[in-house]
Amino acid sequence: MEHIRDAFNAFASEYDAQREYVIPELQDYYGAAVWAAESGHREPAILDIGAGTGLLSALMLQKFPEATFTLVDIAENMLDVARTRFKDRENIRYIVCDYSRSDLGGPYDIVCSALSIHHLVTEAKRQLFRRIFSSLNPGGMFVNADQADGETLYFRERNLEYWNDFLNRGPLNHAEHAEILRRRNTLDLNEKLSVQLGWLHEAGFSDVDVVYKNRTFIVTVARKT
Repeated sequence: MEHIRDAFNAFASEYDAQREYVIPELQDYYGAAVWAAESGHREPAILDIGAGTGLLSALMLQKFPEATFTLVDIAENMLDVARTRFKDRENIRYIVCDYSRSDLGGPYDIVCSALSIHHLVTEAKRQLFRRIFSSLNPGGMFVNADQADGETLYFRERNLEYWNDFLNRGPLNHAEHAEILRRRNTLDLNEKLSVQLGWLHEAGFSDVDVVYKNRTFIVTVARKT
């Protein structure tokens, strides 16, 4: 995970500014994740895995203003941006760690993540889903806005064509564009959506569904009963 930490530490200050030019339909994508999150508690305990600059947590905070948040990320520079974002907020704590190996703590009412888990190797993802299930209270939810590989080579290539076209139409300069492609080619380890759904069922989640899909970009939701 050290190469992931170093990569995200290096561009933490540019991360938020580039998001809408890197992720198609960014507002709909994150909006679906926030919509999917539910809790019967007025002050739910929320864990944001791979929280980065706190973008997803900021949107969750609008829906759950009384919630307590734990933001976990391996890249300290990314969490520094989150600390600035939430400098006037209480009930938010920050943990710099490799969440693929560290204790997740808990119990939580909601575990969420955005554009992070796909960086893990296959077995680490599978084990993480099990650990997330164990960290949730009964009735708790896991909402994951992430990336998925195409179910076949044909759709993998078509999805990449769509994403490349989106990047090419954006305002990023040549160096920024090249860096994004480099990170995608070296850091992204996407799994098929069908495989991810299977892992969620295997982990013990009873209600599992897909609430958003735009080619590579997916939002899955799983509830623990």
